[in-house]
Amino acid sequence: MTFTLSDWMLYTMWAVFGLMILDLLLGFLKSFWKGTLTSDFILGYLKDLLYYVIPLNFLISMFPIDPTGWILIAFFFVGGLGVAIKYLLDIIKKFK
Repeated sequence: MTFTLSDWMLYTMWAVFGLMILDLLLGFLKSFWKGTLTSDFILGYLKDLLYYVIPLNFLISMFPIDPTGWILIAFFFVGGLGVAIKYLLDIIKKFK
């Protein structure tokens, strides 16, 4: 485990995907045991990929045109933190 900027960006994406998968598994198990499993369940996660993950990757792909070299990276980390908090709150709601 190193602490370069590119490694922190990788860890951010791991956190986002890890929390997303954990939320998916908990939601799947909950709906499976209740017998309410539908295709809307999976489509919601595909929508989340489109709304949350792809914009983060788009921000990083625009890094070469950033004249300061830190604005888009700051947006990436703030966005990644926001997505991680969203999924943490969703996981907590599943246990209530």
